[in-house]
Amino acid sequence: MQNFQSFEIIDGNYDTGMVLLADHAMNRLPSKYGSLGLPDSAFLRHIAFDIGVEGLTRRLAAMLGVPAVLGCFSRLLIDPNRGEDDPTLIMKISDGAIIPGNHPITDEEWQARLDTYHRPYHRAVEQTIAKASTSGRAPLVLSIHSFTPYWKDFARPWHAAVLWDSDDRPVLPLLSMLREPGDIVVGDNEPYDGALKGDTMYRHCMIPGIPHTLLEVRQDLIGDDAGMDAWAKRLAPIFTSLNADPKLHEYRIFPSRTGPYPAV
Repeated sequence: MQNFQSFEIIDGNYDTGMVLLADHAMNRLPSKYGSLGLPDSAFLRHIAFDIGVEGLTRRLAAMLGVPAVLGCFSRLLIDPNRGEDDPTLIMKISDGAIIPGNHPITDEEWQARLDTYHRPYHRAVEQTIAKASTSGRAPLVLSIHSFTPYWKDFARPWHAAVLWDSDDRPVLPLLSMLREPGDIVVGDNEPYDGALKGDTMYRHCMIPGIPHTLLEVRQDLIGDDAGMDAWAKRLAPIFTSLNADPKLHEYRIFPSRTGPYPAV
């Protein structure tokens, strides 16, 4: 019997009202999938996971004493930060790399990956958020990701970026505090737009009206222990300050820029 855990929950003080998420923390695959037909080098790239995010999230959870949920499977298997009906949920080609183990793929295998990896991860996120909201306050949910320093020939100038849809409650203070020292360039919905129908923030935060944001850090800045330590020390007091704001613990539903929410 194969034992592969699709998520890891780091316990913390749920009464703090903060939850950290790391959708793309790991590059692991269940052994039955081998390497999906890819060279081992593919699993050291951004196409497989968000480099540096596991270590950064573990450090932040320990420093802040808050719970966190880590995705334990590579996004090459199935992407936890996509809705179930998103055509990019299981990628056939990623950044020019063809993924033989994903193409062709049967409907049965597609469903099996949803049932075995994607859905258990999201149940863990849902349960952790619910546990952090038992006091009646909305928890503050912060999702940690990383991005590549280059896209094709374009050198991305940002050191970090904040992604969001339309709930700007944590966004504006987070942008201000990140920029205040003046030593880094911080993007606002760069290098991606934070409005993505069905993704983790949409599903667990936008629909129920929970304050949230997604923070991207450039992967070369957190690719080793020194970088992870430095960014954890930079971010921990900022996250603490955000969490102390009562307005960031109120339920309030904002309309999504992606369109109407699904009917209940």
